[in-house]
Amino acid sequence: MLRRIDRRAFLQGIGGATLALPVLEAMGDDVLVDIPRRFCALYTANGMSLPRPEHEIDEWSWFPRGEVDGQFTFGKSTEPLTDFRNAVSFLGGLHHPNGVKSDPHVCSDMWLTGAPLHNPLPGTYNSVGVDQVIAAHTKARCRQASLVLSIDAGTGFLSRTGTISYGLDGRPIPAENNPRHVFNRLFRVDGNTTNADKASLARNMKLVDAVLENARDLQRQLGNSDRDRMDQYLTSLSDVEAQLDTAERWSEVPLKSQDYSHLNLEATNEGDPAEYYRNMFDLIALAFDADITRSVTFMLNREDGMGISDTFPLKLGLTRTHHNLSHAGDKDGQLEFAKYDRFLCEQLAHFLRRLTEYRDRNGAVLDNTIVLFGSGASTTHNPRNLPTMLAGGTNLGLTHGQYWRGDDARLSNMYLSVLHALGIEQASFSDSTSTLSCPIFAS
Repeated sequence: MLRRIDRRAFLQGIGGATLALPVLEAMGDDVLVDIPRRFCALYTANGMSLPRPEHEIDEWSWFPRGEVDGQFTFGKSTEPLTDFRNAVSFLGGLHHPNGVKSDPHVCSDMWLTGAPLHNPLPGTYNSVGVDQVIAAHTKARCRQASLVLSIDAGTGFLSRTGTISYGLDGRPIPAENNPRHVFNRLFRVDGNTTNADKASLARNMKLVDAVLENARDLQRQLGNSDRDRMDQYLTSLSDVEAQLDTAERWSEVPLKSQDYSHLNLEATNEGDPAEYYRNMFDLIALAFDADITRSVTFMLNREDGMGISDTFPLKLGLTRTHHNLSHAGDKDGQLEFAKYDRFLCEQLAHFLRRLTEYRDRNGAVLDNTIVLFGSGASTTHNPRNLPTMLAGGTNLGLTHGQYWRGDDARLSNMYLSVLHALGIEQASFSDSTSTLSCPIFAS
């Protein structure tokens, strides 16, 4: 009979020195395997196509229409997801209470935060996004706390943001949009760190430590306004320090062996939109498969005609830009808007297929990943009935194949339910009042 070893066992050496044992099978499966719980938020701007009844193209509505034998019927714009019927659900009737009080163009800023978008404290604008709450809880188990992506790099500007991710301090986190840069950040690690690499890392850590110490001494001598600026600087330095510390801890750990041959790292947002999106989605899927990060955001389009993706419908053979289509009141315009929604669902289906192909010990990566897809508006500048889709997470307790409609329910309540499904048992998130009373989260 095999001996069961306590997971805290140590080996004792000369002089009483001790060394912790590596994780062994004899310690039990609960110690041997940490099954990742992941989250990915995908945002599209300008709402979804919800055609007007008088145009009689209801079958192109993004929300499902009608039910047969208790199952919803996909609209034509979401038909590409048909193969994932048992892995996706739609949620209607959600909103952010602060959204109805805000400039409609800030809906992407507040999508993951629910915050009132003003200046509650000097130097702040927003509050933490649910993705960064998740990142704070999972960062100790993976190489990178989070991956923040967008169709346009950087942060954009207030009310026309280029990122949907906001840190613990409410400040926007810059997004990356270049596939090669994303690949290098994620996968240029071989587990064979050279002495020169180690020396460089050590020098950088000492430099940041020294600057932090001097900056804190200086801060104590400054006035209030300068202290606020210095506080932002210290926060940035602390982030750098944390990144260096993480790099040191993972420097000797090799990456999972993966096939990158399907990637085209030269794809850009100036070329074929489908090729660009699919390469970005492939990078996210590979990052999840290798457990490099467990929190990802990807802003697929920006609000109000901002950024290069506004021209994507034109590249696909449609006749108007994305923002113009979202304002279309005529039948042809609303039909084209729906066809662009269908294009986005085709890219989402590709992503879900990748997550199904990659495997964890207890099933597909998708089964341990909650994918959120939605927008901060329904029809043009309407902050209610936000189009929302959840996919995956069946190993985390989600039950799919449903079209749930709430009565003006809070989106923050859904986020709290997501946090609980991921094992993050905090009492509230943003302006939540409870978890969402919804059969998708019933188990």
